[in-house]
Amino acid sequence: MNNISGVAGSSTAELLKQKSKISGVDGLEDGGDSFSKHLKSALNEVNELQVDNEKALGDMATGQVKDLHQAALAISKAETSMKLMLEIRNKALNAYKELGRTQL
Repeated sequence: MNNISGVAGSSTAELLKQKSKISGVDGLEDGGDSFSKHLKSALNEVNELQVDNEKALGDMATGQVKDLHQAALAISKAETSMKLMLEIRNKALNAYKELGRTQL
């Protein structure tokens, strides 16, 4: 959850500093493995946020919610992360389709 939640209030300069700290980005020695690890990690984060969302919704429905603000934040984070994941998926699919249309 650190990657997604750390992006929310960061400036561009801070994001660039974080990007330079990520291992495996500088070289191409294990680019495929590195990309797949980052992708799996991001998908796991989205899944964890969705689980938290379901728990918060369940607690709200049964009246067991202790802090309404925290529940609302969990729901909002899950919604935002799902939208981001879907947009990334759409961009990747569009890029793949564009490569398919490229004439050699």
